Amino acid sequence: MDSIASILTALVAIEHIYIMWMEMFAWETVGKKTFGKSLPAELFKPTKGLAANQGLYNGFLAAGLGWSFFISDPIWSSNIRLFFLGCVIIAALYGAATASKSILIKQGIPAMLAMAAVLASRFLLS
Repeated sequence: MDSIASILTALVAIEHIYIMWMEMFAWETVGKKTFGKSLPAELFKPTKGLAANQGLYNGFLAAGLGWSFFISDPIWSSNIRLFFLGCVIIAALYGAATASKSILIKQGIPAMLAMAAVLASRFLLS
């Protein structure tokens, strides 16, 4: 179960690295392709700074999840994973409520699966 938890956590971290890159460095290209149906094309240039700030937060989520892989104590490692996965889940719920329901599917469900696997793995450690 620990391997599944690690793989799912890594996938959530990689997803947030991608989101960080898109929002910080490719907002007017990849961001426009991704969100072009829901945002007018003329909004991408003036919102570049806002998107970059949002991307930075996604980077912090990925960094926290990545950090959990370098903590040798299994309890502390799972504590850090659970905290950052919880942050992703809360952000996905908020995003689904305020921006797009697809955020819950694309970001929330993978984080929820990872959290369930981390909890199951931790339960098996006890």
